[in-house]
Amino acid sequence: MDLKKLLVFVGLSAALLYGWTYLFPPTYTPTQSIATLPTVKTAEPNTVASTALSEASSLPSKTRIVVTTDVLKAEIDTMGGDLRTLSLLKHHSAIDTGKPFELLSDKKGHIYIAQTGLTSTDKTLMDLPTHKTVFTAEKEHYTLKGDHITVRLHAPPLAGIQVDKVYSFHRGSYVIDVRYDIDNRLNKPLSLTAYYRFLRGNQTPEGESSLTSTFTGPALYTKKDQFQKIDFEDLDSAKAEYPNQATDGWIAMIQHHFLSAWIFQPSGKHNACAKNCYFDVNALQNNLYSAGVLKPLALIKPGSKKSFNMTLFTGPQEYDLLTHITPGLELSKDYGWVHIFAAPLFWSLTKLQDLACNWGWAIVLLTLIIKALFYPLTAASYRSMAKMRTIAPKLQQLKERFGDDRIKMQQATMELYKTEKINPLGGCLPILIQIPVFIGLYWALLASVELRQSPWIGWIHDLSRPDPFFILPALMAITMVAQTYLSPPPADPVQAKMMKIMPIAFSVMFFFFPAGLVLYWLVNNILSILQQWYVNRQAAR
Repeated sequence: MDLKKLLVFVGLSAALLYGWTYLFPPTYTPTQSIATLPTVKTAEPNTVASTALSEASSLPSKTRIVVTTDVLKAEIDTMGGDLRTLSLLKHHSAIDTGKPFELLSDKKGHIYIAQTGLTSTDKTLMDLPTHKTVFTAEKEHYTLKGDHITVRLHAPPLAGIQVDKVYSFHRGSYVIDVRYDIDNRLNKPLSLTAYYRFLRGNQTPEGESSLTSTFTGPALYTKKDQFQKIDFEDLDSAKAEYPNQATDGWIAMIQHHFLSAWIFQPSGKHNACAKNCYFDVNALQNNLYSAGVLKPLALIKPGSKKSFNMTLFTGPQEYDLLTHITPGLELSKDYGWVHIFAAPLFWSLTKLQDLACNWGWAIVLLTLIIKALFYPLTAASYRSMAKMRTIAPKLQQLKERFGDDRIKMQQATMELYKTEKINPLGGCLPILIQIPVFIGLYWALLASVELRQSPWIGWIHDLSRPDPFFILPALMAITMVAQTYLSPPPADPVQAKMMKIMPIAFSVMFFFFPAGLVLYWLVNNILSILQQWYVNRQAAR
């Protein structure tokens, strides 16, 4: 690729990548504003909000129940029966690779937990179990031995009501079933609402790079309103807009490579929100935020028992995993406005990975395919540059003839282009067409947890992390310098020097990019050099 065009390409890509998001942040215009939606005929939203506000300044703890499966290790606190910590045993920490990645946590000031509870508008039922109730359990350690394991927590006995909170963990799965077993021994029916939510601080996830910053915060999905993110800043300024209610979908806290989500209807299972649920997303105190759902429970008749289940997913954003859990969950792999390009590119990458059995080689193969698809466009660009190269001496003569008279110089130059049948923009248009695809690939690679901990060859043990020895970025810089010798040097000597310095300057940022991204650029550059050399040779004949 001609160096000038490469610099234009990189500059435009960066401008589009960062500038677009900054200047035109994605907004949601609901078809029906919150104010016009039907009023919820329960007092649960206010009840939950008030309890959340009162707890924001402290997070008390009691006994920890430790649950270990083959893929995760969780700690449930008997205070509220909250899921306080959850480590993913097959994903190591970005800071200490000897430890598993901790997604949920209430340690060291990093609050990210899952809470549930029950509320009612009946003033005689104010002692229902909430996230502040102290539960009891049969034992403190549970280890998965069969296909699933159940942890039953008992709420303190109420006058006429017994509530158990039951967690079910499954082998090889990040899906956790959270169930309430309610025994109504009163002589009146029970009308309750359950809430399921995440409580999280606005801390940046571990391992997050300022050069590859991604979205962290609440997100939700419904079939009608599709995938939506909610910025912490919008919650702080009370500008956040999101659907009020839904009968399908999910609500989540997402961050780079991972998410936790309350799922209304897992594929092939009962819809917990078939009769409507209500989203509840708030900014609390001390930089804490809650994102959850309120679920009115079916009436529990006197002397009867009922169980109510909600599904919790907390794990990696693996595409194959997400697509099998519930519709729309794969959209949590946030590609932003280039989703239309990034999604098919990542799908292609997964198919190539199946073939190559290595994500690094899959990237190489995908680069070859993309390069082949764009071969006619880039060849046209190089041919245009080759023609420009042939008239370089004539342009120099015009410069010497007209000196600083820019108007006459421009007129003579345009006449020369017309005589030689050269379109000076002919080399730029093919590059512009490719930009959305390249940005889409950037996001596809950046958002893929599948590249996390995935090795390529030799020293590359994690394609989602920068090259530990900077070999790929150094090779990238060499290829960019090499391209300067394939392109016609600018007539202006100062500009010519700048064109030699700029590749080095641009290469600096690649030293901090994930190795998978640099691998793509390096292979693309090598192929571009070969193609440009071939086109130049053909043009010289």
